[in-house]
Amino acid sequence: MNRTHHLSSKERPGFRPLPVVIIVVAVLLIIPVWLNWYSASVSLPRYCANPQQTLTHLRQILTEPRPAGEESRRPYLIAAKLLFLLPRQTDESVEVYLRRVENHFQNRCHGH
Repeated sequence: MNRTHHLSSKERPGFRPLPVVIIVVAVLLIIPVWLNWYSASVSLPRYCANPQQTLTHLRQILTEPRPAGEESRRPYLIAAKLLFLLPRQTDESVEVYLRRVENHFQNRCHGH
């Protein structure tokens, strides 16, 4: 006779939310740390090759309705990423913002 052993509801393993919660919280904590590292180590150093040109494009993005005109849009898109990497403060003027970005470039690119 073949007997199948049935576990009672108390003996059956149930869904355990704690491991899922721990994994979700860990991911939510790791993502901002990784993004900060990536922007500081990978994205921002790319601007060190020609920071003045980037600042010129950024100024045009902030002050002109069609900054690229008929030129290639790629350099302007690259400069526009700075608005996310180094966001402009609420009441910060264009000039103050550009100086802050330039100072950031000097510190990151030249190690001052």
